[in-house]
Amino acid sequence: MTGPLVLVIDDEPQVHRFLRPALEAAGYAVARAETAAEGLRLAAARAPDAVLLDLGLPDLDGQEALARLRAFSGVPVLVISARDREAEKVAALDAGADDYLEKPFGVAELLARIRAALRHRRAQEGTPEILCLPDMVVDFARREARLPGAPPLGLSPLEWDLLALLAQNAGRVMTHRQLLTAVWGPAHVHDLPYLRVYVGQLRQKLGPAAQRLRTEPGVGYRLLSE
Repeated sequence: MTGPLVLVIDDEPQVHRFLRPALEAAGYAVARAETAAEGLRLAAARAPDAVLLDLGLPDLDGQEALARLRAFSGVPVLVISARDREAEKVAALDAGADDYLEKPFGVAELLARIRAALRHRRAQEGTPEILCLPDMVVDFARREARLPGAPPLGLSPLEWDLLALLAQNAGRVMTHRQLLTAVWGPAHVHDLPYLRVYVGQLRQKLGPAAQRLRTEPGVGYRLLSE
């Protein structure tokens, strides 16, 4: 396979038997690792385009493996885990994971999340001045957003900062901590009610496009990119 390389780090053979044919059918090359040590070695040696990382690895907890990976690589990382506690999800996302899927998950959703993570990484490497979605245009240079055939939305400075951050990370979950820290500063990291008020105001102004702004319960928010 000559497509983008996806490194799967998981100690369950059945997961590899499930994922390899699905990924290869979608045009990806696949590398396999069953321990954190092997996964980190392959990540350094082969520079994959995306990593699927399980948290329950036999030699090292996945959260620590993620921290070590982030020390030398900015590769998109999608955590795939049976751990469903909100605290685990938030910790992984705050530590640098691009997304989090609970096992079991569907192939179509996994492939969509991989595509979104790859698009986000490409956008970071060459950030566009304008993000064009089917029902909304976000113009970073002009600091404005508009719906098709309509004038710019009347966003307050904080509403714009919130929307711009979500748009710059379109397709990716942004945790409450990430949003509060980036928009309001570290002193407001626990002001979750404040964030909810502004998300509600933003949804009202987005009108039909508000369906694109998804709540990830207990974790944060995601602006859908497709």
